[in-house]
Amino acid sequence: MKHILITGNEAAAWGARLVEPQFIPTFPITPQTECIETLARWKVEGDLPGTDFERMESEHSVMSAAIGAAAVGARVFTATSSQGLMLMHEVLYIASGMRLPIVMANISRGLSAPVTLWSDHNDFLDQRDSGWIMFHAENNQEVLDMILQGYRVAEDPKVLLPVMVNMDGYVLSFTDEPVIIPSYEDVKQFMPAYDPQHTITPDRPVTVGPPVMDEYTDYKAQAHLASRNALTVLKDIQDDFEKIFGRRYHTVDEFMLDDAELVLITQGSMSTTAKAAILEMREEGVKVGLLRLRVIRPWPGEIICKALQNAKAIAVIDRNIAPGKGGIMLPEIVETLYHSNNRPLVSGFIVGLGGKPQTEARIKEITRKLADDLASGRPRIEWNDLEVS
Repeated sequence: MKHILITGNEAAAWGARLVEPQFIPTFPITPQTECIETLARWKVEGDLPGTDFERMESEHSVMSAAIGAAAVGARVFTATSSQGLMLMHEVLYIASGMRLPIVMANISRGLSAPVTLWSDHNDFLDQRDSGWIMFHAENNQEVLDMILQGYRVAEDPKVLLPVMVNMDGYVLSFTDEPVIIPSYEDVKQFMPAYDPQHTITPDRPVTVGPPVMDEYTDYKAQAHLASRNALTVLKDIQDDFEKIFGRRYHTVDEFMLDDAELVLITQGSMSTTAKAAILEMREEGVKVGLLRLRVIRPWPGEIICKALQNAKAIAVIDRNIAPGKGGIMLPEIVETLYHSNNRPLVSGFIVGLGGKPQTEARIKEITRKLADDLASGRPRIEWNDLEVS
C-alpha cells in the first residue's frame, strides 16, 4: 500500500492494473486519453506482462473487441468518454445481453454540438437503459475503488453483467488528489480468481447471443433479475472491501440526513462542493443534508426511500438535460418517492451543463430557494437561474 497524488485518469488506470486484466482495447478521446496513455506506458515498461494491449480504429471497434475477448473468458478493461461512448452505444447492449463482465471507465464530457471539453453527465446517463451496472464516483480514490468493486460485482455468478464507472471529466480526470494504492496482495484477497462458466472454450462449446423469437423476453427477464441481484451482491462486496482496505462505501452516500428537513440530491464531483456548503449552512442553523447517487443502475429505490423518510423538501440537482423534458434524475426520484410513505415536496435544478463551475454559493442559493418552495408548498423546475414551465 502507498499514498500518492494522482489524477482521476491515473486512478482508473491503477484500478485496472491491480486486477491484472488480460485484454485492454483502446481508442483515445479527450479527456480519457491520459488513462489509456498511462496503461500503455506501463505495458511498455513491463508492468502489465499478462495483458494484451490493442489500439483499435474507433470506439465501436473497442467495445466489439472487448466483447470478443470477454466471450472467450478474458478479464477485460477499457475506457472512453463523450462521443466515444455514443459510438459504442449499440454495442453496449450486446455486452450486457451476452452477460459479459467487462469493466469500463467513462470520463464524462458534454456532448456536441456545440463542442465542449468540460463535463456534464449526459453521456453517462444516456446509457442507463443499456443493461450495464452504473457507478458514479465523487473523487479519485473512489474511482480506483469502484473499479475494484466493479470487477467483483460484474464477475459474481449471480450478476454477470458489465460495469461502467463514471468520473467527471477535467474536474477529476486531470486533478491530482491523494489516493491510497492498495497492494497486489490485498487486491488478490479481495478479488477471487475469474473462472467464467458461460464463455466459449475449446472443451466447453456454448452458443452466445443466439437468434431467438419467443424466448427474447426470458433473456431480458434474466438480465433484469441479475441487475437487481447486484444490489445484494454489492452490499456483501462493500463489507469485504471494508475488512480488507479499511474504507467503507454504501449504495447511496448519506451526509447529515438524520435531522435534515431540506435534502439536496447530487451525483459526481459536485457532491464534494455541496457537502462543504452544507457544513457552512449547518453552522447557520439550516437543517440541510445530502443524498449522493453512487449507484445509478440498478436503481436503489428502496434504499433511497429509506434515506429520505424524514425529508420535507428535496432539491434534485441535475448536471444534465433531457431537452423538452428537464433533468434526467428528477423524474426517477419523483417516481421512487411516489411509492413511499413519505412524499416530500421535490424541486428540480439543472446546473453545470458543459462544465460550468458549481460553487458553494450556488449550492446555498439552491438551498434557500428550496426553503422558499417548502414555505409556499410549490415546487419549481429551474435551469441555471432561468425558470421554465
